[in-house]
Amino acid sequence: MTCETTESLLHQGYQARREHRPEDAKSLFETAVLKCRRTKGEPPLARSLIGLGQIERDLGNLETALDLYMEAVQILRTLNDPLALAHTVRHVGDIQRHRRQFDQAALGYLEALEIYRATEATPPLDLANTLRGYALLQGEMGSREEAKLLWAEAGKLYRAVEVQAGVDESERQIALLTS
Repeated sequence: MTCETTESLLHQGYQARREHRPEDAKSLFETAVLKCRRTKGEPPLARSLIGLGQIERDLGNLETALDLYMEAVQILRTLNDPLALAHTVRHVGDIQRHRRQFDQAALGYLEALEIYRATEATPPLDLANTLRGYALLQGEMGSREEAKLLWAEAGKLYRAVEVQAGVDESERQIALLTS
């Protein structure tokens, strides 16, 4: 298998996801995972697992999605790609938060934040999205003051990258936590 084949499958999988064809996307990502497992290509396997995890999450299969993301995290820990690791760990935290596994989710968000804050090339939107997830978690756990601080920081980042929906959500959440 060539890299182009895996990259083509991933590209087609994400295209199908954007076009709201989850079953097609799932099939493409599953094929990419199988091909990568045969060739022992670690970076493409991690990307394929992440893509399949996203589709499983879209389909509401959180346990399967979590397993796929966790396998990708194990691979990413062996590679020199801190931003991919942080992004994937954040998604693990999101799933764990949805599953009300608050302690595990907190560990994931904290790890992702640590990586993002230590990496100069961190896209502000990725940091904002991680802060958002952690703020939601803190709110659900009853840590209102911590949640407000996280929302404030996320809101500033969303404003800086001109994501108005993020700015609006941050302001709404702060108002709810203040009342």
